[in-house]
Amino acid sequence: MSLAVVIVAVAAGALIGLSLGALGGGGSIMAVPVLVYALDQSAAQATTGSLVVVGVTSLIAAITAHRAGNVLLGRGVVFGAVAIGGAAAGAKAAAHVPDDALLAAFAGLMLLVGVLMAWRQLGHRRGSSEDRPRPRLDDPIITFSPTFACQCPRALKVLITATAVGLLTGFLGVGGGFLVVPALLFALALPMEYAAGTSLVVITITSASALVVRAGTGTSPDWGPVLALTAASALAAVAGARLADRVDTDRLQQVFTALVLGVAVFTATQALPALT
Repeated sequence: MSLAVVIVAVAAGALIGLSLGALGGGGSIMAVPVLVYALDQSAAQATTGSLVVVGVTSLIAAITAHRAGNVLLGRGVVFGAVAIGGAAAGAKAAAHVPDDALLAAFAGLMLLVGVLMAWRQLGHRRGSSEDRPRPRLDDPIITFSPTFACQCPRALKVLITATAVGLLTGFLGVGGGFLVVPALLFALALPMEYAAGTSLVVITITSASALVVRAGTGTSPDWGPVLALTAASALAAVAGARLADRVDTDRLQQVFTALVLGVAVFTATQALPALT
């Protein structure tokens, strides 16, 4: 592995870690294009390697965010567990799709999520985040003791969104943070600081499950750049998770949206000509 590759991998890894730690997502959005366009890996290799980078980084960032009190651990574990089935199915399906189609689908999904996030910010700018009630830590959706109780509409939202996130995580090889954060914002109405922290737990679970399935497909990334990315990203994630406590949550959402839209446009300009 050349010095230039190491420099690119470390620089990109630092950005990925900061993004995951501070925003709860965006890391895999950058990891896949960096591995493909800067480090010369195929889409199949990049989407597999991205799961390693993002999974390890998310685990470290989740621990830091939990210590800071920004993680609803129960919600994250349940959401991630529900998403495992979808992640396994998506990872198997990805083995039958050409690289250019994978990258085009990746770009289209990012563009859709970015537009939805921008629409939410514009539509809710009049409301103050201080007026929204903050959920109790790990307030249960379904309980069995002392009696059975179910917030069934919210449980259904979790089932649908977690399964969809799992499918797309497995299929595109992403951690799903740019999907999980909007899902937690929309489906569970969590404040951004909780959504960002809790999404790290979900990303760790879905990335690990999708990677296990992909390990049996025979697609192996170039481990040198992947490990360099992972090391730099993991170190930067700790700083990013601490930064989340010092940055206004509205600004976090703006940065998150701009990141999604920017990388979506770049990836689309690279992938779509190859399909035509």
